[in-house]
Order: sequence, then structure tokens, then C-alpha cells
Amino acid sequence: MHAVTPWSATAQADIEKSEILLERKILNYTYQFYNTGDSLWIVALMPESGKIAFRAAYAMNSCFEVGNLLDDGDTIVIVLNSRLGNYEVRVSFPGSLLHYTTKFTANMPLMIPFSPRDILPLTQNGSVGNTAGKIHMEQFGSRSGLLFASVTRPQTGSFFYFQNLTSLSEYCEVTKTESMNTVGGTWPEIGFQLPSTDELPLPAGKTFTISDVYVIPDAEIFDKTPMICERFLNNLVAVYKVLEQPRIEYHNWPEIAQRVTADLTRNKGSWTQKDGLSYLNAYLCDYETPPESMVQLAVLTPFKEYEKWSSVKQPICDDLIKGLPAFYDTKINCINRWLPSMTEKLDQSEEQKKEMVMDSWYLHHPLMNLARLALAGDKTAEKLVLDSVEYVIKTAHHFKYEWPVFYNMQTLETIKEETAPGAGGERDVPGSYAHLMLLIFKLTNDKRYFKEAEKAAKKLEDLGLNILYQANNTAFAAVALLELYKITNKKLYLELSYTCLTGLFKNIQLYDCKYGFGKNYTNFFSIFPLNDAPYTAAYEELEVYAALSEYMIQAKDVEILPALKTLLPEFIKYAVSRMAYYYPEMLPQEMLSEEVKTGEIQRDLWVPLEDLYNGWKKSGQVGQEVYGAGMPFGVVPRQYIKIEDDFLLFIDYPITEQNKRGKSITIHLEGDPQMHCNLKIIKLRDKKIKMKLFQDKEPLDAFHENAGIQEYKISGRAIIKVQW
Repeated sequence: MHAVTPWSATAQADIEKSEILLERKILNYTYQFYNTGDSLWIVALMPESGKIAFRAAYAMNSCFEVGNLLDDGDTIVIVLNSRLGNYEVRVSFPGSLLHYTTKFTANMPLMIPFSPRDILPLTQNGSVGNTAGKIHMEQFGSRSGLLFASVTRPQTGSFFYFQNLTSLSEYCEVTKTESMNTVGGTWPEIGFQLPSTDELPLPAGKTFTISDVYVIPDAEIFDKTPMICERFLNNLVAVYKVLEQPRIEYHNWPEIAQRVTADLTRNKGSWTQKDGLSYLNAYLCDYETPPESMVQLAVLTPFKEYEKWSSVKQPICDDLIKGLPAFYDTKINCINRWLPSMTEKLDQSEEQKKEMVMDSWYLHHPLMNLARLALAGDKTAEKLVLDSVEYVIKTAHHFKYEWPVFYNMQTLETIKEETAPGAGGERDVPGSYAHLMLLIFKLTNDKRYFKEAEKAAKKLEDLGLNILYQANNTAFAAVALLELYKITNKKLYLELSYTCLTGLFKNIQLYDCKYGFGKNYTNFFSIFPLNDAPYTAAYEELEVYAALSEYMIQAKDVEILPALKTLLPEFIKYAVSRMAYYYPEMLPQEMLSEEVKTGEIQRDLWVPLEDLYNGWKKSGQVGQEVYGAGMPFGVVPRQYIKIEDDFLLFIDYPITEQNKRGKSITIHLEGDPQMHCNLKIIKLRDKKIKMKLFQDKEPLDAFHENAGIQEYKISGRAIIKVQW
């Protein structure tokens, strides 16, 4: 039996003794409304007679009187009065979901040091302490305010709970509180807990939203990872489609690319010199740390994509390629993380800042980029990756495809085995390794590498929902698993790719923080780099964006889950709209940290901050990451189509196919037909060009047009034809 607090101990008895205020049946579920004095409960009756109670309002140190109850068939409005203030609870059922919003107007300024959780599983007879269940997913930090759980005793079913934290922004702003870690709890008292005030009171006489909830009940109990993932993604889409979504902002990424190129070329704070060769620093003005192979390739790889797109030779690419062979370490016959000729500068201030200490994902990441460059025809990259691959395979065999956090590159001795006690090592590295092996398989057509990819991929099966260690590597793993499925037709790989994507969407912020410093930029649909990271990070977001764009291209001939056809393009749309805010020039000076861990911040320099915080913490605490400078070079080739020298086409959904013939181009988009993306025709010259646009063969008019741009709303999964 679970111990319970006084706020839940008598809740079931209070509900049973109270009269039903209202009852509504939606599909197979019945919702009953109860006023138990200090709480307004909405009890969901499940098809097999199980019950789950949702506390829509809490009277604090008072009791409710029902002032009014209105039901027009679409919306239920319950007005509750107490000595402390007045409440209004609005309930509706969009798309058969339960949606309730609670607003509170205080009669006097109030400090609110505590609020109880708002979900209780009920029994047929007895105490809520006798229930049992499994929480599959819940909020961590500033991620989405969701909770997905199954009630196993009694065998009630499952539910998906989503607290729309955007609506709490005004409450958090005036009380100087945070919405992070507000949805969770300990069984059986789970759900949302209103942020407690310990600095500023909630003012009197003004109405604040204190809860905005969507609930999806389910008669099934889930215990298998594939089904948990599928239902989670389906439920997330169902809520997403009824959420109010922020407007999309357009940023001129080709112009940003030119600014970044100019700043990298001119600014000496981005570079270190050694033996007549130029290397990028990891952070702006950090001259104390040796150059890293990952940093060079993180910028070079998207830069080469941009060079191909623009048809303009980029001197920085040549400089970076010339420096790559110096990272090859003959002591291990593999490229090293640190430039071998400068390891004496490692200050050993951190675990990885020691010669021959390797962070497992760092071994594979630069090699993946070398393989991509090799596939694009670069011979320097091809030699380096093929000269290094035997060491990589030897290491994989030594660790049996289960990598620790840190190890010695020469002895393969484990230095740090787990990220935390009992959490295992870097869990998604088998996916990165599989992705690398598939890239080398494409390069060499040697089936040995394909077999290595399969061996590593199968190690992910036992990790369940805990694959994600670092978001960008988990995204690469999803792509590799999808490719393995396409080659082998083994369903396991497709399901594992869904598990990777579930880990990513569990790690997003599906709300717009509009309080504190968060109100200065759009942060809706952000993704965090690690499960426990307190901020979003520029480079990891760029790589997740690029990997998920590739996933959509690879999936164009695969019947993937419909939910993914909604979520993936929508993530890409918001990423393109949002990522420009990593540049400090886009942010007010007051939200930039005065103290910087590494290097310094130059606000007018187009190099992204590593760290963006929402809420009350300042951003840029880690520094300006030069290795994130490839951001515009990754965005432009994926979202812009260059038509001769006359105009650009911009589309913020993934472009899975394009065909140009004469004076027309046909573009295939993926996505959900119920959702929309943005298409812009951008003129580059002062020249009259008559253009026509067709969606699925039907003429489409621009919703906005001026001398230099035409703007269109396009449905997902459309075929677009532009003629000029």
C-alpha cells in the first residue's frame, strides 16, 4: 500500500459522498463532476468500470460554493466562489479529448506555498493508496508538461495528460516562479502542481490561468515498448492539433549564412594556428584548449553542403580540410579527439581533458562527418575514415557494443562506466556506430560494415524507452535504424527507430515560455540535448533538425506511423523559425550572462550561443560555440531552392523530392494534409518575373505579395509546381 498525504487520504470518500453536479458521455468514457468542498473533481469512468479523478480546481484554505453552472452542449462552464477568490472552470471535448481550463481571481494578494497534485487513480472500494500503476513518461525540467501512465491495480487502463504550460506564463511572470518540474509526482498522487510562490504574491483582482489540461483516456494497459511509443506519439499529435500554436517567424537564412562566413573569416577569436595550419576553436576566444576533430568537421560538413548549393568556392572549407590529417594519431591508428601535437595544453580540469581519454560518442561523431564528406567525393576524408575504421571496430568488439562514458584510447581501460549509478553508459552510441558503419558500407560496398551495423543496432532493443543519451546521436540512430529496415525488412529496426523518435519527442518543450527571459524569443518545440540538460543547445538542435529532415527523405517510400508524418515536419518548421535566436544579436543584452564558462561573448558576432534558457536564467553561460557556426549552412540547402540567379524558393517543411524542367519545378512535400507550411518566392533581382504556383494541380494564390516576395500557405503532403 502506498503512503498518501492528507490532500488525498479522504479524496475518494469525499467524491463518493458528494452529489454529481453534471455527467457527460464522450465515446466510451463518462465524465462526472463533483464539488467535494475544497476541490472540484472530474472523474473519468473507464469502459471496464475503473475510475481516474482529475482535480480541476482546489480551494486552498477554503470551501467552494457553486456560483453558476452552464452547459450549452459544447462547453461546460462552472463558476466557483470561495473566501479567497473566484474560479472559472471551462470544459470542452475537442476531438473527443477532455480539455479543462481553470482561471482564478484572488480577493487579496496571496502567497501560495503549496498545491496538491491533480490526478488520483480511484478504486471500486477502499483507498487510493491501494492502487498501483506505471508512469511511462513525465515532465523533466522545462520539457513538455505531460504524463503518460497506466493504472494496473485495479486494471483501469491508461491516460495521457498534457498541461499546456504556455497558459501559465502570466502566473509565472507576476509571481516570479517557473513551470519546470510541475508535472510528475509519486504514485498515487501524480499530475500537475501549481508552482509555489516564495518571492512575490499573486496579486488581487486580476484573473490568471492556473491550469490548462488535455486528457486522453485509454481502456488498454501498456507494458510493451513498441505500443507505449506508438500510443505516446498518437496522443501527442492529438493534443498538438488542438493546441494554439505560435506564429512562425521567417529569418533570412541566406543572409545569415553570409554574415557567419564573413565573421568566421575576419574574427581571430574563432581560430587557433599550429604548424602553419588553421583550426577552429570550440568556443569563441578559447585559446587554452587544443583544437578538436569534432569541431572542425561539425562546421566543415554543412559548409560543404552550402558550398555545393551556392556554387561558390568557400576558402574556409579548404583551410579546414588541410588541417584534418593532423588529427590522425599513429599511436592508435585512428583520428583522435584532440590535436595530437597540442595535447600538452590539456589542463585536466575535466575528465575528458586528458590525453588519450575518449568520450565514447566523440569517437564516432567526427568519423560520421568524414564518411559523409567521403561520399561527397572528398579523398582526404575518405582516407582518414578508412584508415580509422579498424580501430573503431576493435573498440566496439572490446566493449561488446555497449560503450562506457570515458575510456583510454590506447588500453581501452574503462575510466567512467556510467552516466549515473545504475543508468548505464552512453546508451545511444550503438546507434551512432550503426550509422557510421552504414555510411562506410555505402562508401565501400563491403558487407562486413553492414553486419557490424546490425550487431550494434540489436543492442538497442533491451534499452526500452531509455535509449536517448544525447539527442543528436539518438536522431542519427533513428535514421540508421530506418535504413536497416529498408534493407532487411525486419520490423524490429523500424520499431527501434520509433523508440528513438519517442525519446526525442519526450525531450521537447511543446509550449512557449512567455515569462522571464523566455518571453524575448520563440521557444516552442525546442529540443534539449540531454535527458537532464537545463538548456537547449545550438549544435545539437541543428543536428537533430538535419537528421529528422533526412529521416523524412528516407521514409518517403515507407509507411511510417501517421503521427510521425505530423510531428517531424512540424518540428522542422519550428526549428527553422526558432534557431536564429541562438545568435546573441537577436536577443536583448539583459538576458545574456555576464559570467561565461569558456571564452567570451561578442554580441555582434554571428556565432551562436551554446545555451538558451527559458524562464529566469540568463543565456550564454557556457559561451559562444564556434562548432555551432554551421547552422545556416545546414538550413539553407535543406529549405531553399535556387532557381537560376533570379529567385529563391523557401519552404519550411522537409522537401523529399524536386524535379526541374525548363521554366518549372515540381516539389514533393511530406507531412499531414491537415497541417500547413509556408512557401515564399523571393526575388533576387530587380526584374519582373511572372510566376504561377499550383498545389496538387490546382492554382494557388499568394496570401501576401509585394515587389520582392510572394507568400503561400501550403498543405502537408502536397505536390507543388512553380512556373515562371
